[in-house]
Amino acid sequence: MTAPRFTTLGCRLNAYETEAMKGLAEDAGLRDAQVVNTCAVTAEAVRKARQEIRRLHRDNPDAPIIVTGCAAQTEPQTFAAMPEVTRVIGNSEKMRPETWAQMVPDLIGATERVQVDDIMSVRETAAHLIDGFGTRSRAYVQVQNGCDHRCTFCIIPYGRGNSRSVPAGVVVDQINRLVGQGYNEVVLTGVDLTSWGADLPGHPRLGDLVRRILRLTDLPRLRISSIDSIEADDTLIEAIATEPRLMPHLHLSLQAGDDMILKRMKRRHLRDDAIRFCRDARALRPDMVFGADIIAGFPTESEAMFENSLRLVEDCDLTFLHVFPFSPRQGTPAARMPQLPGDVIRARAARLRARGAEALAAHLAAQTGAEHDILIESPDLGRTGQFTEVQFDTPQPVGQIMRARITGHDGARLRA
Repeated sequence: MTAPRFTTLGCRLNAYETEAMKGLAEDAGLRDAQVVNTCAVTAEAVRKARQEIRRLHRDNPDAPIIVTGCAAQTEPQTFAAMPEVTRVIGNSEKMRPETWAQMVPDLIGATERVQVDDIMSVRETAAHLIDGFGTRSRAYVQVQNGCDHRCTFCIIPYGRGNSRSVPAGVVVDQINRLVGQGYNEVVLTGVDLTSWGADLPGHPRLGDLVRRILRLTDLPRLRISSIDSIEADDTLIEAIATEPRLMPHLHLSLQAGDDMILKRMKRRHLRDDAIRFCRDARALRPDMVFGADIIAGFPTESEAMFENSLRLVEDCDLTFLHVFPFSPRQGTPAARMPQLPGDVIRARAARLRARGAEALAAHLAAQTGAEHDILIESPDLGRTGQFTEVQFDTPQPVGQIMRARITGHDGARLRA
């Protein structure tokens, strides 16, 4: 008998939760099963999940397949209807020890095949104590889950539920545990990270959590994952300006650069808000770099509207672009809006990616000759505080932070 095999699709939060599920499945004694943790962010993500399930079944037809994650939460019957699937469990159920304990004696038996409850009824997010994942140098700590906003293109609140926060003391305890195990960098993750604390006593803000972590731990490097810049609080801005252990890299949920499209997306910021945030943050921290999510081809987007998004790369001085070709998600308002032709969406996405490649190349070129503290992820690869990849010519000690001079780049990463 072998331990269950896990396949993770989608975001870092999914990857974090996969690690937690591995521990739950191991504690329950689950064996000889395959678990697929799905993503629902686009219709293409759901299609890829179905494709992966079929591939896993072809490769190992005797192994039961358990499907969970956001797509299982939002479309449980889609996966229950697949003959390859043994069990479908929701996003809340997958994090409960009793779910896995129940499956051990009864994986294919009389227990209900689909276990997906109303995610909107979930009021708490537990802190799942894992040993980090990915590399032995960087760990990810989930501090928040769910989202209270209802952007017109987004299905994720229906997969994750409303916003819930992990108490600050629990977060600090986990980070101290990870530091004790030798981790030199921690990334705070969540679905809507800047909403952290709104459901906790006293309504603390993300900046309060950052300050508390840096005050009460010896963590060398703290990193924040994707944030909604319009919700950045004053304490977080102060930390950006004054805390060298807070890394100078922010990934922003911008989505578009045109005010009319932003309103139709039901976003909470306008174009000038994004530009102002990037300008002010860089004034406080000159080495700050920004990544951003941008959607290409949102319904009703004209060429002029798209050009506003394209210019946002320069106006915000973005370095890392994550481009999403618009994909309508059934059940969202945007799916009912007038859609653009697929070839127009693909062409605009390609133009955005090309502009992003130019921005990255300019950033890489500007680093030649500079010295950086680099966290070593593998013997020949590390990342700067700005999250830029660095290739080394000689082996380096994994997990350590090394000072090195940048000698050049290959168009995709720096060399040192």
